[in-house]
Amino acid sequence: MTGGSGTSLIIDLAIVAWILIRQVNTRPLRENYLTPAILLVLGLAEFGSFLLGSQQFSAFIHGKTHHLVIHNGGTIIAAVAGSLVLAAVTGAIRTPTIRIWRQDGQFWRRGSWLTAVLWIASLAVHFGYDALVAHGKADSGVGGATVLLYFGVSLTVQRLILLARAARMRSDGLVKPLAPVR
Repeated sequence: MTGGSGTSLIIDLAIVAWILIRQVNTRPLRENYLTPAILLVLGLAEFGSFLLGSQQFSAFIHGKTHHLVIHNGGTIIAAVAGSLVLAAVTGAIRTPTIRIWRQDGQFWRRGSWLTAVLWIASLAVHFGYDALVAHGKADSGVGGATVLLYFGVSLTVQRLILLARAARMRSDGLVKPLAPVR
């Protein structure tokens, strides 16, 4: 997925498989954003390396340069911005396919086969959009370089909507409010 190396491709594919497995397994619904945060940080590093080149990115991270050279920046920024909007939209579209319920004082969630299909379709949308917008040689690969950012945004939106659904279930009297943690 990332144009940089076979290792990045393997890591990205492993992350896709991990996300799909976690989406269809029964899991507690928690207000925890660690996974999306990790994906966003890794995605920013991957995108920074793509955008600046690994040597210039490393020099920038270590404070050894303040002069950045970005080729085709406008097209790349448009591709990334549009892709992240698509990530949010596909996260919102996917959310109704995830069942949530309360059991033993805890909210639980589980995606269906449709959730997994929509994740795969979401990934196809990401790379399709990349192919349409960033079609120049210097721009090619931006979809691969931003796939972890895409996942982070999509998971964040999905989690926010699921938590809002759980809050509505509490306020509608469908379930009792949680007791304060002591």
